[in-house]
Amino acid sequence: MTTKRSVVVKIGSALLANQDLLTPRFGFLQRLLEDVNRLRADGYNVIICSSGSVALGLRIVGETPESAGVSDKQAAAACGMPLLLNAYRTVGHEYGFEIAQVLLTLGDFEDHRRFLNTRNTVHRLLKAGVVPIVNENDTITTEQIRVGDNDRLAAKVAQMIGAKDLIILTGVDGLYDRNPDDPEAVFIPQVEDVSQYMDATKGKSSLGTGGMETKLQAANMAQEAGCTTWIAQGEVDRPLSTVLSGERRATKVLPHPNPLSGWDSWIANRLQMAGSLSVSKGVAKALASGDRAICREDVVSMDGDFARGDVLHIYDGTGIERARGLSDFSSEELRVLINNPDTEAEQLLGYRTKGEIIRNSNLVMLENRHLLWDAPEGVN
Repeated sequence: MTTKRSVVVKIGSALLANQDLLTPRFGFLQRLLEDVNRLRADGYNVIICSSGSVALGLRIVGETPESAGVSDKQAAAACGMPLLLNAYRTVGHEYGFEIAQVLLTLGDFEDHRRFLNTRNTVHRLLKAGVVPIVNENDTITTEQIRVGDNDRLAAKVAQMIGAKDLIILTGVDGLYDRNPDDPEAVFIPQVEDVSQYMDATKGKSSLGTGGMETKLQAANMAQEAGCTTWIAQGEVDRPLSTVLSGERRATKVLPHPNPLSGWDSWIANRLQMAGSLSVSKGVAKALASGDRAICREDVVSMDGDFARGDVLHIYDGTGIERARGLSDFSSEELRVLINNPDTEAEQLLGYRTKGEIIRNSNLVMLENRHLLWDAPEGVN
């Protein structure tokens, strides 16, 4: 398995579900899985990150995309997932391969132990020649604990397994410098810095939860891990192989020439913000040396309720995000340390510790290649 090149494919709901009938689009699945079979024959591992379970279940629970609330969508996901998997399995069997369902939640990506366990499962499936169908577990997730879009979920899967390519199939043939409905819109064939195009990415489909904005966010995560992202139209014959071969138009987001290590990539590429710290501009500058930890005396303010081992976003005194790092303390412990600067950490916490909030080995400086997150309200 390790000698094969891995490709992650993200499929949007609008491609998988008939927008009016809310039923599986078997014609699209036929073209897709025929091409998956072609890639497998050429030596690729293929992992599919599939939307569609909510859309396919809405009719069963008597709702529409416009009327459905959170509980409606959770119930729809429970009804739609068997339909989606059955459609994949039925068509997959025509080409002689098995599929497996991998349901994930936010914690499977943000907790490192669960991240590794999930990676091992996916690797084992690939070793057995099984095509994993990955989706967020929409039946149990709520707004607070969900990834929220399958574009970034697919990017995290690509990072997780060390994929070299991430193909995001959508309803347009790639990225434009403005809304593609504008007759003056210009197609963008290749991207190095996704931040240049974020303002042109508003809007989403009626069946999906993400638009071009989340696709560029996903592409940024992928390029940090050394993975090329392709954004392409899905309604074609051979929707995957023609992208990888360059036979048709698609937007190619280039990987960073010096990708992060697996550990640093996991720290730097977050799906949600667990908490944040603000340090002075001078401290933020000193952190760039790479051999300095963040200590309690460095902290100007903090935000969020987090656990030991959560990743914190680090801001300088002007509200600009500078780094992300793994916290050695919970938010409760950290508040005690910060509010009692003259008392030894061991005396305050009841156990021996150096008092370093984030060790330098668990700190990743953010450079121009990362999309930065806005500081929470009250954090400078």
